[in-house]
Amino acid sequence: MAGVGAAAARLAALHGEAFDAPWDAAAFATLLDQPGVSAAEAVDGFILIRTAAGEAEILTLAVRPSARRRGVGADLLAQGLVLAVAGGAERMFLEVAEDNAAARALYARAGFAEAGRRRGYYARPDGPAADALVLALDLGNALP
Repeated sequence: MAGVGAAAARLAALHGEAFDAPWDAAAFATLLDQPGVSAAEAVDGFILIRTAAGEAEILTLAVRPSARRRGVGADLLAQGLVLAVAGGAERMFLEVAEDNAAARALYARAGFAEAGRRRGYYARPDGPAADALVLALDLGNALP
């Protein structure tokens, strides 16, 4: 359990740098203890995925702000795709805020397409809530 606790603390610290509403170490510890949940880490970011019943979900992808636009997110996404396929997933899903242009561009470059929408999903402290776009990718064609 000490390994999970240390990993949870690392992920929570980085998540805190990357997001306005970060998850705490306890949330990461709970996720990391669940079957099918795996993470790929880099110095400046990480991706956390869950794989079950032939599908995978990106739970979060975090990149330190000072390292953005340097390919870290794309590298982590590629690692997440490999983890998903290794876990038996044939399709991957994620949710992204409609107003997060950088993340949407990253996922579009990887071949994700809109599969649904959750209206008003992301609360915003200084304005109206943003819709979440549900994106999906067929993993059969995603890896080289």
